[in-house]
Amino acid sequence: MLSQKTRYTIRALQHLADTFGQGPVRLDAIAEAQNIPRKFLTVILSEMAREGIVVSQRGREGGYELALSPVDIRYGDIIRLTRGSLALVPCASRNAHETCANCLPEAECRLRGLMLQLRDEMAAMLDRVTLADPIPLEPPFEGVEPATA
Repeated sequence: MLSQKTRYTIRALQHLADTFGQGPVRLDAIAEAQNIPRKFLTVILSEMAREGIVVSQRGREGGYELALSPVDIRYGDIIRLTRGSLALVPCASRNAHETCANCLPEAECRLRGLMLQLRDEMAAMLDRVTLADPIPLEPPFEGVEPATA
């Protein structure tokens, strides 16, 4: 599951993508439009500035804007920056691999095999979609088959 921090980060960056090229956006405007607590948003945007995703400008006309074009910012990268991994279980993580507590040896665990495949498919989709891509409010998303019940 995505953390609240990751969801807030995505919403803030989507807001900045929607205003890309129009100059800096005030922190209060982002917080209000995206329903993100101002203090939390300050921390998030500071982290994104250190990562080179956003830039800030001080002063009366200041605010935040994307440092990169929305086409160059992939959802997979945002999630990895804020969450650390796309894997749902620690043994399936590429970047933060850990043996799962109270589990079978990895070579015997079929759940791990499923989670590895899920991680790879999810990563492929999230690394294909950028902040520039239109995202419908309801699936199916381009390139993704709808699930059958």
